[in-house]
Amino acid sequence: MSVVILALETSCDETAAAVVADGYHVLSNIISSQVDVHQKFGGVVPEVASRKHLERINQVVAEALSVAGLGYKDLDAVAVTYGPGLVGALLVGVSAAKAMAFGLDAPLLGVNHLEGHIYANFLAEPQLDFPLLCLVVSGGHTDLVYIDKHGSYRVMGSTRDDAAGEAFDKVARTMGLGYPGGPLIDQLARTGDAEALSMPRAYLEEGSLDFSFSGLKSAVINTLNRAAQRGLEIKKDDLAASFQKAVTDVLIDKTLDAARKMQVSTILLAGGVAANAGLRADLAERARHESRRVVIPEPLLCTDNAAMIACAAYFKYLRGAFAPLTLNAVPDLKLGEERYEGNFRGRVYKTNQYS
Repeated sequence: MSVVILALETSCDETAAAVVADGYHVLSNIISSQVDVHQKFGGVVPEVASRKHLERINQVVAEALSVAGLGYKDLDAVAVTYGPGLVGALLVGVSAAKAMAFGLDAPLLGVNHLEGHIYANFLAEPQLDFPLLCLVVSGGHTDLVYIDKHGSYRVMGSTRDDAAGEAFDKVARTMGLGYPGGPLIDQLARTGDAEALSMPRAYLEEGSLDFSFSGLKSAVINTLNRAAQRGLEIKKDDLAASFQKAVTDVLIDKTLDAARKMQVSTILLAGGVAANAGLRADLAERARHESRRVVIPEPLLCTDNAAMIACAAYFKYLRGAFAPLTLNAVPDLKLGEERYEGNFRGRVYKTNQYS
């Protein structure tokens, strides 16, 4: 008998709901984006995002069930992102999910947003064999994660300052491109010369798998300022291509270093920046030369969506890792951590540790 899960995702500025059967079969995946709302601010405004989630959550859930051709009575569990993310935005999804789980007397599953991004790869290729290495790159996170089984994560490297996606957005703003910056820079870079401008690559101390992009961001600002002082014009597509190559070179070099260290043959790519065409192509090509496979979800599944949350939740369902109705939003939730207290159908939870 199928396990049908309704999942909600409201960690930032997408209001999303999906219905997924048995972890992999996506019956619906509805995303209501707020990009047009936040563009005039040049970035996501947390209070505005929260209010928009409140306006849209019920209609998004209704549409997800309608597209799936199912009703509430057909659901086996309700899943929701409870961190990390914007606390107000998270609270909308968590509150809605708890209400539905309570009304249906169905299990509630709390999912880490980054875990969801990782599991988008299982939607792309269900029969993945462990161990795996995943590069998670988004607006708020840049992490290298070693995975030896479902639900077991070892973070091998993280950003020490700006995340890759954050650097893309800040550089795009400096270049006057608009928001969101990642897709705009990616598009410009396709016609630019990546060797036209010299950009720094921060590899940090020898053997480090951590990342740092703040210096690169400053280099772009300094390049533009020097050009303006001298009355010179820099081609935006060349600047975009040079900047993007500096980011992707470091991401790929460290990912392959980690794969060699952990003797992993399959690499996963996840997060919003995983939709970047330059990163996708270069990682696949360089990994191929080392006889390593690269799995990358389709661009829609790289962005924030609820199907990936449902997929991750399915494996928690199989383990019986249900959350209590006291589940709360945890904006600083770490990957591999469960943080909630309470009870579910007589089972007591008091958790604040890594699994």
